[in-house]
Amino acid sequence: MTWKRPSAQVRKLIRKGAQIIVNAPPEWLDELDAAVLGSNPAIAADPELARAVSRSNQANLFFWATANVRDPGAPVPPNSGPEPVDVARELVRRGLDAYSLDAYRVGEGVAWRRLMRIAFELTSDPAQLHELLDVCSRSISAFVDDTLSAIAAQIDLERDELTRGTHAQRRETVALVLDGAPIPRRRAEDRLGYALTGLHTAAVIWSDEPTGDLARLDRAAESVGHAAGGARPLSVLAGTATRWLWVPGNVTVDTDALLQSVHHAPDVRIAIGATAGGIDGFRRSHFDAITTQQLMARLRSPQQIAQFADVQLVALITTNTDRAAEFVEQTLGDLESAGVELQDTVRTFVAEGCNASRTAARLYTHRNTLLRRLARADELLPRPLAESCVNVAVALDIVRWRGTRG
Repeated sequence: MTWKRPSAQVRKLIRKGAQIIVNAPPEWLDELDAAVLGSNPAIAADPELARAVSRSNQANLFFWATANVRDPGAPVPPNSGPEPVDVARELVRRGLDAYSLDAYRVGEGVAWRRLMRIAFELTSDPAQLHELLDVCSRSISAFVDDTLSAIAAQIDLERDELTRGTHAQRRETVALVLDGAPIPRRRAEDRLGYALTGLHTAAVIWSDEPTGDLARLDRAAESVGHAAGGARPLSVLAGTATRWLWVPGNVTVDTDALLQSVHHAPDVRIAIGATAGGIDGFRRSHFDAITTQQLMARLRSPQQIAQFADVQLVALITTNTDRAAEFVEQTLGDLESAGVELQDTVRTFVAEGCNASRTAARLYTHRNTLLRRLARADELLPRPLAESCVNVAVALDIVRWRGTRG
């Protein structure tokens, strides 16, 4: 493409517009994320991949804008920084291809609409506006094309590297089993080094900070095995900062002990599925763990560990986060913003069958103190607790897992 440099006045306008983008307010970036992730449910449902795509889109936005602050209207080279490379790596490790990069086109459209609004605020001169929009349109289009080509090339490199290792065989075999492909059980077991008969408890281990020493994820996987009675788990590298895990046998994961093992790495998160049997149980427990992971990501839960059995109802109710928020607000009223102590008192009271004596014993508090707290809760609730205890308990569970308690 022959690149014609813009006029001096338009160069000044481009620099001003680029400076505005470099200092973009958070709501602009939220708009970009919402559009990109909303266009691809497969990406949005995977917390690690969604974060990688979000970081890459924002990095591309700032890369283009910074280049135009430095040299307005000049061709912008492709972004070959760490963020696009991370996206390529994550796509390959999930068995996805370059078609998943269509989300970048959605980001391009959002950025272009934002830039047009900025342009109309910078000048009302028709000639300048025409030249400004023409230059920026060609610049953004060429930049995105070149960056996507670079990512596609990186995908090929990552795929070549991945398929040379034994991990590729395990990941491929697990994918076949999870998809219900007709792979013979014995062959799958030989390739995995793991028996698919008996009971399985799956877990997903991931990090919110996919940089630095990722061996902490492997240590967390070992901790899950120890917390489940010392069983040796099957561990599969599902992404740069994600491990899929299966623990064999009829086990109960000691979450208190597990939390003690991983508390020094607060960015490490663990979602645990329900125990189930056979190949179907291998799949079902994994998808339970994935559902739990998605809930933790969707609600931005501060909890480090969650079990499917504890969040199953919350996961169903919060599929639509806006409706869930309405339910909580209408059910709890002012109790939603009350202290943690009062909320936990009410939740425990309902869990104990609304028995004050058992609740007081479980909370190690005096019965009269408990009754005063419950009376205070009734003052805050839109309806008395006796008439709405089930809904109140569910709403408090949502508040607990989304981490917005007062």
